[in-house]
Amino acid sequence: MLQTLKETLLNPQWYIEIGGLYMLLFVIFAETGLFVGFFLPGDSLLFVAGIYVEELAAEFFHVPYLVIMLLIALAGILGNFVGYWFGKKSGPMLYKKEDSFFFKKRHLESAKQFYEKNGALTIIAARFIPIIRTFVPIVAGMVKMDHKKFTLYNIIGSLAWVFSMMLAGLFLSKQFPWIKDRLEIIVIAIILVTTLPVIIKFALGGKKEDYNDPEDL
Repeated sequence: MLQTLKETLLNPQWYIEIGGLYMLLFVIFAETGLFVGFFLPGDSLLFVAGIYVEELAAEFFHVPYLVIMLLIALAGILGNFVGYWFGKKSGPMLYKKEDSFFFKKRHLESAKQFYEKNGALTIIAARFIPIIRTFVPIVAGMVKMDHKKFTLYNIIGSLAWVFSMMLAGLFLSKQFPWIKDRLEIIVIAIILVTTLPVIIKFALGGKKEDYNDPEDL
C-alpha cells in the first residue's frame, strides 16, 4: 500500500486529474517553499501541465493559457519567499533537527554548498534542480541574503522555470500528439535527466566522506 501511495504521489498526471489548477498551484508552492515538499515532482508536473494547459485554461474562466502559467509562476515565487522567511527565522534550528521522511539534513547541506559555489545566481539555477530548489531559498534566508536581490532572482527563476517546462510540454504535444499516450515514459525520462546530477553529487559526496573518515584510515 505504501509503495502504491509513493507511485501515486510521483505521478504528475494524478495531481492534475485530482485537483486541476488548484492542486498544481499548491504543489509548486510546496515544493519551492516548504522543506516537506522536496519529494514532489515539480519538473515533470510542469511539463505535463503544459500538455494540458489549454484544458486548464478553459476550466478556469476560459483565460489565455499564459495566465495559467503566470499563476503557477506566482505560486513558485511565493513559495520561495516562504522558504526564505523560514530560513531567516528558523535556520539554526534545522541543523539540530533529526532526519525524518520529510526532512534530510544532507539536502540542506547540499543546497548550502550549491549556494556557496554559485552565489546569488543559485536562486535561478536551483529552480531546475530537484531537491536543491526546495532548500536553496531556506539557505538564502539563513545567510541573510539581500532581500531585494533575492526578490529579483526569485522572480526571474520562477518565470524561467515554469514557462520553459510548460511551453516545452505544450509545443511538443502539438508536434507529437502521441506524447499524451506515452506520458509515463516521458515523465521517467524527465525525472532521470533532472535528478541524475543530484544522484551523482550525493554518490560522489558519500565516497569522499567515507574516504576522509578517520575510522577508515
